[in-house]
Amino acid sequence: MRTTKSDGGLKLHAVAGSYVVLLGWTLPIEDCDGLMGFSLHRTDHTEDEAYFLSGQKAFAETDPGFPPGMPHSTRDHPIQSFQWSDYTAKPGHRYTYRLAALKGDPRNLVVHAQIEVTITTEAPEDGDHDVYFNRGVAGSQAYVSRFGDRKPESVPNNAAFDWLSRGLVEAMASFIDGCEGGRDGLRIAAYEFHYPPILARIKAAVDRGVDVEIVHDARKPFPRDVNRAAVAAAGLDGVVTERLAFKSALQHNKFMVRLRDGAPESVWTGGANVSEGGIFGQSNVAHVVEDPGIAASFFEYWKILTADPTGDAARPMVEAASPLPDGEPPVGTTPIFSPRASIDALNWYANLARRARGGLMMTFAFGMNDVFKEVYRNGAAPFRIALMEKASGPKETPEEIEAEEREIQRLRNMPENTFAIGSLIRTNRIDGWVKERLTGLNTHVRYIHNKFMLIDPLSDDPIVVAGSANFSDASTRKNDENMIVVRGNKRVADIYLGEFMRLYTHHAFRESVTFRGARPPKPLRTDDWWRDYFGDTARSVRRRFFAQAA
Repeated sequence: MRTTKSDGGLKLHAVAGSYVVLLGWTLPIEDCDGLMGFSLHRTDHTEDEAYFLSGQKAFAETDPGFPPGMPHSTRDHPIQSFQWSDYTAKPGHRYTYRLAALKGDPRNLVVHAQIEVTITTEAPEDGDHDVYFNRGVAGSQAYVSRFGDRKPESVPNNAAFDWLSRGLVEAMASFIDGCEGGRDGLRIAAYEFHYPPILARIKAAVDRGVDVEIVHDARKPFPRDVNRAAVAAAGLDGVVTERLAFKSALQHNKFMVRLRDGAPESVWTGGANVSEGGIFGQSNVAHVVEDPGIAASFFEYWKILTADPTGDAARPMVEAASPLPDGEPPVGTTPIFSPRASIDALNWYANLARRARGGLMMTFAFGMNDVFKEVYRNGAAPFRIALMEKASGPKETPEEIEAEEREIQRLRNMPENTFAIGSLIRTNRIDGWVKERLTGLNTHVRYIHNKFMLIDPLSDDPIVVAGSANFSDASTRKNDENMIVVRGNKRVADIYLGEFMRLYTHHAFRESVTFRGARPPKPLRTDDWWRDYFGDTARSVRRRFFAQAA
């Protein structure tokens, strides 16, 4: 949901996802003299509570001396920015946000102008697209404050796992449990397929008469051996086909098609493996499309996979099942499957990204392919963000890694580009922050496993591309993969944008803390701090994007 309000010169634009509300505002430059910052007050009409939101900086003149990381009310220590995100929002809640521009001095702040908007957050399961992001930030101050320096399995009552899942595993279980015995069916394609509680749910579905068939990766020892062991332990051997023939590629899908009376009804897809690490560790999203036509496309694709063809045999069948659109994608949802004969699909995604006019956001779990380096080098969008697991993708030598990192750094140096690399606070000696830990559930991809792209997400015609593929050559030509392209659905774009900014801000902050070293955070400023948010600057572009200002 989106809403905008202007009063005088102050304009506030709010975008509500399911767990995130993004707020952007602007004020005419001629009204900014003496501006100390902005306070932000939130009323939760659903739970009947109201308070000022908090930041982490304070004025030196009125600093209460809290340790780093402790909150400071924006009523007394305002936001010195033109954009803020409420990451404490809850799905399906109605909120009113009151923004006030404050002038005066730190000991006597006065309201210069104020405005408020009311907005309702999305429920993940509403509409014909259900979107579930796990928390994906085990390495966080929030995890440590809740659970201490303990692995999730050491926390009683499954509390850490529940917090990390953030509804994803519950939705996965519900998708399976909703199948009616004697009437419904499940067709599953999986890469990692070994989380016992979900396999137990599938076995229970089989036992109550649900028609279940599964195809999973079995080319190499991993994940074949752990998949086989988990399948045997769950008693699912009789409904499994192993994908063996295409030796040089991954059966990298993670989808389930639900059938009703033999006809495809809906599909569960996204990037989350059926594993502890996929559900609770690295950042992932699951996306349910409740559209019989899209489900039918996935069902036809599943039939191709379960026949276990080689790559040469699979490619023409897969391309026939999901032809590339000619030019722009149609409004609605378009599936794109792999393997394909060329990287035309990858180039098609890049062309969409290159033509973005307002903003471009992408995740990269395994480095940035050359076609997207060109997009971030020469794309039209003035505001381009990338969230990366590492600066370098898989390389064979240290020299290749160093060259890749230098190339990424050159892109980061461009004012249009803002990148963040997966990180955590590794020591409590940095600014007094608490040392963070990861779950230990992932070894290969520890932070960013998402695979999605947002093109002009705040426009009236946003495009979201999401699925299992890593925007790479291998994911396009070699691997069994699926993506969906959702055009014109502002609700879906709002959810993805909020979660992207949550993850980006999380890792960008940790990079900055590590870079800053042991220096304490700077206090709020009393000079013309706002000047950098106007003119031809990166911050000005950000202000205009989130405020939707001309």
